[in-house]
Amino acid sequence: MLKEKNTGKGIIGANGEGLHLIHLLLTAATSLDENKLDLAIENLRKLYQNISLNGDSVQRVAAYFADGLVAKLLTRQSPFHAMIMKEPTPEDEFLAYMELYKVSPYYQFAHFTANQAIMDAFEKEEIQNKRALHVVDLDVAYGFQWSSLMQSLSDKATTGNHVSLRITAFGRSLEELEETERRLVGFAKTFRNLIFEFQGILRSNSFGLKSIRKRKNETLVVNSVFYLNSVCNFSHISETLKSINILNPSLVVLVEQEGDRNPRTFLSRFMEFLHYYAAMFDSLDDFLPLNSLQRLQIEKNHLGKEIKRLIDFDDDAKSPKYERMETWKRRMESHGFLGRNLSSKALIQAKLLLKTNCHYCPIQFGGENGGFTSFQREEGNALSLAWQDKCLITVSAWQCAAGGR
Repeated sequence: MLKEKNTGKGIIGANGEGLHLIHLLLTAATSLDENKLDLAIENLRKLYQNISLNGDSVQRVAAYFADGLVAKLLTRQSPFHAMIMKEPTPEDEFLAYMELYKVSPYYQFAHFTANQAIMDAFEKEEIQNKRALHVVDLDVAYGFQWSSLMQSLSDKATTGNHVSLRITAFGRSLEELEETERRLVGFAKTFRNLIFEFQGILRSNSFGLKSIRKRKNETLVVNSVFYLNSVCNFSHISETLKSINILNPSLVVLVEQEGDRNPRTFLSRFMEFLHYYAAMFDSLDDFLPLNSLQRLQIEKNHLGKEIKRLIDFDDDAKSPKYERMETWKRRMESHGFLGRNLSSKALIQAKLLLKTNCHYCPIQFGGENGGFTSFQREEGNALSLAWQDKCLITVSAWQCAAGGR
């Protein structure tokens, strides 16, 4: 039986013991940032005496951040570094992702909101696109996003009037792309009125977006979900946006983790990530008890893995950053994109998703300090998901300024 949820709000609402852990963690990070290694080690030693991967949400998130700091202290050649940073197996990583996808609205909100924007663009061009949709996915990952889009497209089609979906997907490895293709092709076969094509492209491909060709009449959409924040080189982000603009898609969907500031130093990034993942760990209280094996799997093989990777990044200057929506707005506009309003369907869908997915906290839409909340941004062309007062992700829609769409 699920224990009663804490009334605190992550770091801000932590009790005295939790605040002590956060203080030790921040002192250790500050000492490491100032190259005071002995002081950093001493604070980490105290921290490890008071944290547990089986404790409350504050103890758990502190444990993974402590591991990240220890890994950053060690050389890459150290066997202890390899032990701390040991990656979960692909199977364990997949299962953890799938479990989080099922219990939390986090990924579903991103995918469903993006898909609704894609459907709106497709329907707007239905007369000229001959019911053909082409999605360029900059990071397909496991491809979970596309099953619901297939369902929506199939619902619009009839037996004698098929709909065509072509996905050009970029991925990290050939194995990942092949497995995702098998999964999506198998699912597409359940729809008799859907014609499905999949082309996987390794992200290391030097041609990249330049190799993509738009077919006559099809609606072309570029989908960027949790990708550009992971690109550590600003010039690479700029080149990617320029290449997208050249494609002149009907729609660009941008989904990114949201930051409270634009962190430039290791310590500011550490603070940003700590607030972010404290909210993520705290949100799990809404779905799973502390002793749930499902929850431990999510924390260890997905969230904890991400935390350690972010903290132990080789080059602080090139570390991934969670940036403000306002920063992305300026970046998109400077590369020739204009904001495009999300429809009322996207807003209603988000509200229903939170109502059905969140079990033990008050659900709010545009409210304050509840459990999960959702609210509009940027005059209607963006929609954000927050846990209590911490904004987690933002979905925004864009079109090419020169395209005249």
